[in-house]
Parts: sequence; C-alpha cells; structure tokens
Amino acid sequence: MQPHTRFALRSSALAATVALVGFAFGCGGSEDPSAAAIASRDVHTVERSSFDMILPVSGELAAQQQVEIRNKLESRAVITEIVAEGTRISKGDVVVRLAQEELIDKIKDARDKVNTANSATVAAQQALAIKEGERQSGLDKADVTVRIAQLALEGWQQGDVVNKRQQLQLAKETAAINLDRLKGRFEESAKLVKQGYIAKDEFEKDRIAMIEADAKVKQAALDLDVYEKYTYYQDEAKKKSDLEQARAERSRVEEKFDAELVKAKADVESAEFQLQSAKDRLTNLETQLGFTTITSPIDGLVVYATSIDSSNGGRGGGDAQPPQVGTELKPNELVILLPDTSRMVANLKVSEALSGRIKPEQKVTVYSDAMPNQPIGGAVTTVSVLAASGGWRDPNRREYTVKSALEADAAMGLKPAMRCKAEILLGRVDDAINIPVQAIFRQGPVAYVYVKDGAGFAQRQVDLGRASELVIEVSKGLQAGEKVLLREPKSFEVTAKLDPSVFEMANASAGGGRPSQRGMNASPEGGAPAASGRPRGDGSGRPNRGGEGASKPAAAVGAGTEPAAKTASAPATGKPEANAPAAQ
Repeated sequence: MQPHTRFALRSSALAATVALVGFAFGCGGSEDPSAAAIASRDVHTVERSSFDMILPVSGELAAQQQVEIRNKLESRAVITEIVAEGTRISKGDVVVRLAQEELIDKIKDARDKVNTANSATVAAQQALAIKEGERQSGLDKADVTVRIAQLALEGWQQGDVVNKRQQLQLAKETAAINLDRLKGRFEESAKLVKQGYIAKDEFEKDRIAMIEADAKVKQAALDLDVYEKYTYYQDEAKKKSDLEQARAERSRVEEKFDAELVKAKADVESAEFQLQSAKDRLTNLETQLGFTTITSPIDGLVVYATSIDSSNGGRGGGDAQPPQVGTELKPNELVILLPDTSRMVANLKVSEALSGRIKPEQKVTVYSDAMPNQPIGGAVTTVSVLAASGGWRDPNRREYTVKSALEADAAMGLKPAMRCKAEILLGRVDDAINIPVQAIFRQGPVAYVYVKDGAGFAQRQVDLGRASELVIEVSKGLQAGEKVLLREPKSFEVTAKLDPSVFEMANASAGGGRPSQRGMNASPEGGAPAASGRPRGDGSGRPNRGGEGASKPAAAVGAGTEPAAKTASAPATGKPEANAPAAQ
C-alpha cells in the first residue's frame, strides 16, 4: 500500500472517531432521525484494490556489533585517564589508562626472582652432571674389581688347581719311586752287612732312609687326598666369594649413586619449576602492564557501563557514579561499552500469535522516537527461538524478538537503546475486495458489517481474509460499489439484523463457547489490527481499552491511545483472532 493511501485511511479512521464522539455529544443520546444525518465520512464505498499487509511493532535500537571494555588487571586498578562518554572513537584509540607504578615495581621484583631461580637451576644442573660423572667412575671401578675377581677365579680353576694337582701327584709318584729305590738299597745293604762289606752303621742309614721314604710316600698320598677333599673346595669357595662380593659391591655402588642422582634430578626439576614459575609470573605481570593501556578494537561510541539501566543487564543503577580519574576498578569490571553505531539493528517485539508470520528478508520500516518523521529501511534477519515472558506485570504475555538490520546512515546519529516503532511488511494482497478494519464487527465467531440499506444500514455476515493494520480483505459477503458504515449505528439507523440462529450455529460450531463482546473490531484467522497511524506504543500486548463495551465500531478502537501493535498481539475480546492480521 502506498504511503498516501495509508495516510488517507488513517485520516478516515480518525475522522470517523471524531464524528462519532461529536455526534454523541451533539445529539445528547437522542435518537431523533432528523438530527441523525449520516456524514459521508462515516460511510465507505467497497472497492477492489491491492494493499500491503503491515504489522506494526515496537522495540529499541541496538548496535549490530558491540564490544565490552573490562578491567583485566588482577591487582589494584586506578583510572588515570578515560575518554569522555559519548565520544566517537576509532579503532586503536586509547579509551582508558590505569596506574602503572605498582605493576612496574612488581615486575622488577619478578625479574630478580627469575635471575635467582636461573642461578639455582644452573647450580642444580651442574650438581647433577657431577653426580652422573661420579656414578660412572664408581661403576667403572667396581666393574674392574669384579673383573679381577672373575679372572682370579678363572686363573685358579684353569692354572692353580691343575698345577697343584700335578705337584701333589708328582710328589706322590716321586716318593713311591724313591721308596722302591731305598728298599732295594736297604736289601743290598742287608746282604753286604752280613758279608761284612759295609759297616752296620751304613746299613742303619739305609734303613732309616727307607723308612723316611715310606713316610714321604704316605705323606704325598695324604697331601693329595687332603687337597682333593678339602683344600680345593676351600680355595674354590674363597675365589667365588671374592667374585660375588665384588659384584655385590658394584650393585651397592650403583644403588648409592642412583639414589644421589634421583635427588640431584629432583633438585634440578624443582629449580626449573621455580624458574618457570618466576618466568610465568614475570610474563603475566608484563601482560598485565599492557592491560593498563586499553585501546579500542573497533570504531564505536563510548558508553559508560554505569549508564546502562540495571534491568538491561548493566552493573550500574541510578546511584552508580560514572568512572573518572581516581576511580578504583574491580577485577573484570565492565567499564565501557563500544557499540559500532555504523551498523545498527532494531530489536522488535512481536507477539507469540504473530511470530510465525515473520520471515527473514521481509522488509521493515523503522521510525526512531528521536526522529519520528524519518523512515529507516531494513530487513528481518532473525527471529528468536524462544519467547520472552511479559514479567510480573503480564505473566501470560509471550513475545519474540525480531532482529532487523537497518540501512541507516551513520550521520543520522542513531544510538543503542533508542526506542522505535516499526512496520513489518508481511506481504501484499492483490486485487481483492477490501474495507477499512473499523467497518468490521464481531459477535462470537461471526463477523459482520453494516451495509447501506435505503435510509439505514443492515447487518450482513462476511468472511474475512488477509489484513493489514488498516484494511482487511472480504472474501465473501460484499461486492464492489456497496457502502458500509465505519462506525456503530444508532438503533434507529439499523434496518435489519442477522437472524440470531446465525450466531447460535456459529457458537455451536466453535465449541459452544460464550459469545465475545459485540462490536470488537476483528477478523477470522487472526483478524486485523486496529486502524492507526504510524505504529505506536511498546508492543506490550495489553487489550485495547478503546474497544470495551458492546458493539463499539472499529474506528473507536483504532483512535484510542493504545498502540496498534498491542491490539494486534492481544485482542480486546481476549481471543488471539480478535485484532491480529490473518495468518497466511
């Protein structure tokens, strides 16, 4: 629908309301036909035309991109410089400076600790290297001792034992041969003594020598026997014991140095850990020092966190003091918000009953309260997945947030949290019979109009279709050229009424529910919102007070002070279809 068409319809709605009020006061409630001339502005000629289906909503503006500036210092943070609120800054500009002296002192101490820890680490590493060298030397020495003991055992087994056995065997055999020789000599001496060739003394010497030789034979045999049975095993046990003792000593040396190495390695790990901790501490402090100068990551508008209303998630309340030089900040405290005002969006509130009709890419026209006469184009980007509750004031209300990207010039000076009204273009109805919404009346599920009938008007049931905020499609019951009344007629103006059975049958078909209040402007499948100008109000969804009472005309509803978005989302009759555009 063209803007001038919407303006004409709105003017018609307002005129109908004024005429109704003026007629009521002028006639003083009289039903005198002579005083009840029907003004032409109260009558509308039915036509076939096209119109836009527009949903009036309200909401507020927000930046598409918004960056939070927080205090990242873990220690005491005192502001020494801060950009004035409302300043537009560029990316890289300094927005806040914090005191650095305390951090600088801490960094100096941290560097001293790093140097000390580094020295301790080097000393521990050198001590470990020394222990590793001592261990290797001790093991090498123990290995030599083991090798010597092993060679001694092998030398004894392969040399000493063989040599000893040969000596003992030789001594035994030599003694036996010598004994045989001396026995022969003794026998010869005995013969010579008898013959008188030698002296008896010579004979006794030979006998003594034979006896000694016999004793040597026995001694040699005994020595060999003792060696084989005792001395050999004794020497073997000693040699093997020496080898085992050497091996055991090597194990003890290895265990001793291993224990010392474990301690030395632990000292190194402890020193390295302390060094790394000191380095991390120094790095953290240097990073913290960088946090004392906060620059803007984007182009944006400086907004102090204290300016944000607490109900919108801000930390500040009405008594919160804005940050200034000397203000001490808490860790991670929100200080500044930087909304990028070059790309704005409108967060619009849509009732749950109408949220299904909102689709991405639908055109939106936004009117900021700060610039109510300057339309801002846009398009729907997203519809929230979950509905938000109306809170304690209206716990039964459910609203969805519709985000709309705006095509706004940065020079317009739009700011986040500005209130706005908007019109969402749901679609277009082409070449259809349509009438102003204030011509529609309801009684229960039955919609009807007052059609020109002679000097008065007659009730006629109609079937309604799609609707905008001002105009509604009539799919059945009217023809182009007929005239309908835009207000509720006086009793003397009514020439014919619908048969009561029509309402009874409709109520029965609808489930036998109690008929709704008469005269509430509505349409089937969601109905049409009250006629109005540019969307007004906050979209709270409360019933339109202007429609209360029996058989009030739509013009009276549309001219009330309640916003059109409210009448669209929550009808005066208490039913979702009462004042909302029909779902298509």
